[in-house]
Amino acid sequence: MKEYIVSARKYRPMTFDSVVGQTALTTTLKNAVKSGKLAHAYLFCGPRGVGKTTCARIFAKAINCEHPSADGDACNECESCKAFQEQRSYNMFELDAASNNGVEQIKTLMEQTRIPPQVGRYKVFIIDEVHMLSTSAFNAFLKTLEEPPAHVIFILATTEKHKILPTIISRCQIYDFERMTVPNIINHLKMVAQQENITYEEDALNVIAEKADGGMRDALSIFDQAVSFCQGNITYQKVIEDLNVLDSENYFKIIDLSLENQVSDVMVLLNSVISKGFDGGHLINGLAQHVRNVLMAKDEQTLPLLEVSQQQVNKYKEQAKKCPTRFLYQALKLMNQCDLGYRQSSNKRLLVELTLIEIAQLTQEDDTPAAGRSPKRLKSLFKKLIKNVQPPKAAQQVVAAEPKPLHTARVNAQHPDTSTPSPTPKLKIGSLGMSFANLRKSNDSNSTTGETPIEAVPDDQQQFTEEEMLIQWVAMCQRMPQQMAGIAARMRNMRPRITEYPHIEAVVDNQILLDQMNAIHGRIRSTLAKALHNNEITLNLQLAQADEVTKVLSRKEIFEEMSTKNPAISKLRGLLDLELT
Repeated sequence: MKEYIVSARKYRPMTFDSVVGQTALTTTLKNAVKSGKLAHAYLFCGPRGVGKTTCARIFAKAINCEHPSADGDACNECESCKAFQEQRSYNMFELDAASNNGVEQIKTLMEQTRIPPQVGRYKVFIIDEVHMLSTSAFNAFLKTLEEPPAHVIFILATTEKHKILPTIISRCQIYDFERMTVPNIINHLKMVAQQENITYEEDALNVIAEKADGGMRDALSIFDQAVSFCQGNITYQKVIEDLNVLDSENYFKIIDLSLENQVSDVMVLLNSVISKGFDGGHLINGLAQHVRNVLMAKDEQTLPLLEVSQQQVNKYKEQAKKCPTRFLYQALKLMNQCDLGYRQSSNKRLLVELTLIEIAQLTQEDDTPAAGRSPKRLKSLFKKLIKNVQPPKAAQQVVAAEPKPLHTARVNAQHPDTSTPSPTPKLKIGSLGMSFANLRKSNDSNSTTGETPIEAVPDDQQQFTEEEMLIQWVAMCQRMPQQMAGIAARMRNMRPRITEYPHIEAVVDNQILLDQMNAIHGRIRSTLAKALHNNEITLNLQLAQADEVTKVLSRKEIFEEMSTKNPAISKLRGLLDLELT
């Protein structure tokens, strides 16, 4: 039986031209060989399986070739080239720094550099995974690396450049190898499949290339695994089954169903994916990558950013035509939030379900808000009610001109208008024409008829409570212009009260704040009157007495005081893992 050799070794490049995806680097090395301008030390950096050691071996063979070609490649026919190919050359030494990382191994290597080559011109020392050398070994290596014998060339290879001492890096020519692109990997796998007489589907090779994550060696290893499973006929379905990869059709279906707001179908699809053993977080990450690809497919300029086969590119372009750009942006944002909270979530499946529900409802109308999001307006609830109720006549009367409210000052300053707009009626319980007092009066006066007429309350005479007044006070402070941010922050800490309805009194801590508030007294009163729908409101500002001035507590201090009085609050905070904002 013929000895089996894995594809990663069998199809290892033997010339610079056969190296995949590193054209710029191989051209530079070929020109260096052709011109004879060779450095004494090279540093090859890059991810695993992209050709660092392979290029080092090809380079070592080329500089020792007795009859190099005109473009700098080795002839593969002279005695030196044959010795390299048969792995019996004494001019190339490979050291695995992962297992030989001590000072003694480096000293032994330094002793070998003193002996000149018997055949060829250079001795090449390839140190793989050089970042694994200890600090003392690096220091022992420094002097020889800086001034080696004329017949010695060092080639250092590493996947973690940042772990190498700067003093080592400064003595080398640095070559950064790139990750393999998906199209390059697919083309190389096609060549291997043709050489091995293996039939394949391009989508299957695309899955293998994506799984390899930019490494050609990984791609060839996965390819061999798929060949063994598929028995010489590599199909898409068999590959995703063998590699336990989620079918990309699921992502296309989820987006199509989300555009149609088919939440139930999305949940059924999610259940089928989870029942196959796939993790919900894996689905979210894959869907996020899919949506990103759809977004890139919307513009011809960003199509090269898709590292997929041409057949997949066409599918992404078709779906991109149906997807609004805003939908894709919002979906990516939701999935990013899900990914951030996935590990900390105690109910991971529920988190994934809620995320998919929100995505599936992004294209709904405003009056049917997405699940998990607070509605922007109560359209559906009050639509018929507003239509049937007519505003009372008293609310339509013109109100005497007063100082402009705080929250409209900036708008009117930017857009002056000579006309005075009529106040916009707002929907409140009182504006529906029914109150408990009116209901009792109507029951007493109309008990004989059994009818309950609705009495309209004028919009400028609405009653309000102290709690409602405090809410509108805080809302007014939050809407104050930017130039009043300082006074607004101090006013938020005040607690005005109703002395004799509808008269409001506010106690001010100091004279400076009192003067500032008196300057805008009319605007404060006008804003409260409009917000509370009562034009009879008066506002009295008083300076606090010495015994009335109290320290204004921060939110943290208020919480600590509450926790001292009631320890159950601290316990609840710990159980729910809450943070004070």
